[in-house]
Amino acid sequence: MNQWIERRLPELLEEHGVVGAQVAVLHNGEIVDAAAGVRHNVTNEPVTGDTIFQIGSITKVWTATLVMQLVNEGLLDLDRPVRDVLPEFRLADERAARVITSRQLLSHTAGFEGDLYFDTGDGADMLERYLERMAGTEQVSRPGELYVYCNSGFVVLGRIVEVLRGKPFNTVLRERLIEGLGLRNAATHYAEYTGHRTAGGHMPKDGELRPVEERTPEADAPAGSVLAMCARDLLEFVRMHLDTTVFNAMRETQVVPPDFGSGGRQGLGWVLHDYDNGLTGVGHTGQTPGFQSYLRVIPAAGLAVAVLTNGGAALPMTRAVYQAVLGELTNVTLREFPEPPAVAVPIDVEKVVGVYRALRADLHMTASGQRGVKLRVVPRGDTAPIDDREYEYVGFRDDALISVEQEGGRHDVIVLCGRDEQDRVKWLHYGRAAVRR
Repeated sequence: MNQWIERRLPELLEEHGVVGAQVAVLHNGEIVDAAAGVRHNVTNEPVTGDTIFQIGSITKVWTATLVMQLVNEGLLDLDRPVRDVLPEFRLADERAARVITSRQLLSHTAGFEGDLYFDTGDGADMLERYLERMAGTEQVSRPGELYVYCNSGFVVLGRIVEVLRGKPFNTVLRERLIEGLGLRNAATHYAEYTGHRTAGGHMPKDGELRPVEERTPEADAPAGSVLAMCARDLLEFVRMHLDTTVFNAMRETQVVPPDFGSGGRQGLGWVLHDYDNGLTGVGHTGQTPGFQSYLRVIPAAGLAVAVLTNGGAALPMTRAVYQAVLGELTNVTLREFPEPPAVAVPIDVEKVVGVYRALRADLHMTASGQRGVKLRVVPRGDTAPIDDREYEYVGFRDDALISVEQEGGRHDVIVLCGRDEQDRVKWLHYGRAAVRR
């Protein structure tokens, strides 16, 4: 398998226009890895095995692990209100703020707007200040009512870790996991990047991939803005999870999200995957400006695969790696991405059309032709990092739409959730949820 990765990885990068990548595989207790491409497509510095990449939201599994350490030590009850630890926790809906639990934060069911990205500096008080700015955050749904992916919930969890450990979150992360595991190629602050061979992110601009200067605010660290490492170190963290039973509760289903055509269940931090041959896996993906990261683990087989990239068509490249590695070592076949049906499923357009409100944009759904709808995404505010664009969708199921065009290597699925007093669709759900205005 190591020879296959070393031989095929450069070919896959060229085929899919990926700037640089690392792949690491853990199997039978041994980690093998390979690297290809460049850290920056201007300087052409090569990616090596110790190059660090931002891992994005895979960080959430690390934060969840720190939370579960508190649970295992009897310092935290997941089913008690967050306010037991953080009396200052405030939201626009006081009734929600009083009852939201750590379990709901870990499973993305707390229901409040999650993509806040407050820039509160990089000091020891950055999470404390972040929580102060959350006071006006609105609910999308009632606590426990709906799965809504929530980055900000993991910032709150990071603050819980700080308060119960009496140290800044990143200090706890370094002491309890990075140093505890003996990881040498990992950075928890942007300032630490200069001490490593660090990959730079790349995004399309004017028809070509260009280096990205944008960085997500450091206060979003517990959700995934900063943590960077090499693929081998990421799998050392996974090895810890496979070598002990103390974190097994993280793999238990907490909620089944709306069906976007690829299945999946939500655990505590981990996302759970069911394969056709009866195996169950866990994993997570991550995305920050210019980076995409992927992690799949099949605990029963003692197998994990990590793919870290810094620009280009990373998803189809990663699927090629998954298909080869998982297929050979576990006989797993990946589920195909959803495709628009040959004949669109009829939908009640009148119940779908309207304006839906998300945190950073209004989503305008209008009729298109006899069977389809058009979705126009209109940014709200001058700083919203979203382009004003229009997309065409057709019926995928009686409760879901699918985009006619691919983006990022797959067709987007929107699930039509809930009904209002007039029997109209209440939420457009795409991982996040936009509520009808």
